[in-house]
Amino acid sequence: MVLDSPTRRRIASRFSNRGDRFYIHGKLATDPVYAAAAAAIAGRRHPMLDIGCGLGLLGHYLHACNVLDGYVGLDHDARKIANGIEAAKRAGLGNSFAFHNADATTPQPVRGHVAMLDVLHYLPAERQGDLLRFAIDHLADDGVLILRNVIRDGSWRYRATVWEEWFIKTVRWIPEGAQYFPTEDDIRGVLEERSIRVNFTPLFGRTPYNSYLMVAHR
Repeated sequence: MVLDSPTRRRIASRFSNRGDRFYIHGKLATDPVYAAAAAAIAGRRHPMLDIGCGLGLLGHYLHACNVLDGYVGLDHDARKIANGIEAAKRAGLGNSFAFHNADATTPQPVRGHVAMLDVLHYLPAERQGDLLRFAIDHLADDGVLILRNVIRDGSWRYRATVWEEWFIKTVRWIPEGAQYFPTEDDIRGVLEERSIRVNFTPLFGRTPYNSYLMVAHR
């Protein structure tokens, strides 16, 4: 499910900051995770809990694809949450979109689909399992857990990603930086002990980075 350019521009226009609008249009056009997420939940209408939601772009994309029954975004960045709330109201989505400036494991009164895009590696290893279990607790019986994350496998793509994350930390775009890059077994072990099946698919896009899409369900 790929959005056309007018739809991407319409989504970007909902955000008041000019820099955000430029970033959003390009992000929606080039990042394959949004279309992959829409395809993963197609035909299973539920609300989406988006952990580490940023500006809420996933919610806007999935709403435009008509595959959602509501959206709840969690993020610790107050600026992004405020901008996300403003954009949702401007789009007339205030009744179906909710944003919370909160810790990633703050319980929410929602069961449906759950997304965590590029979140796990910013937590220490001992917290990653807790976050995955939190996500599972918010899954509907036929809900889908959508993860995207760098996988630690020693490949050249993994090494390129480590360098990129070092740069991001150095310029203080994400001051805390990456804490621990999980292996496939780290993630699979937590999910499978809770009877969650997971499929790993490379999602490199047009980047040198070692990103994988993980689609999981009961």
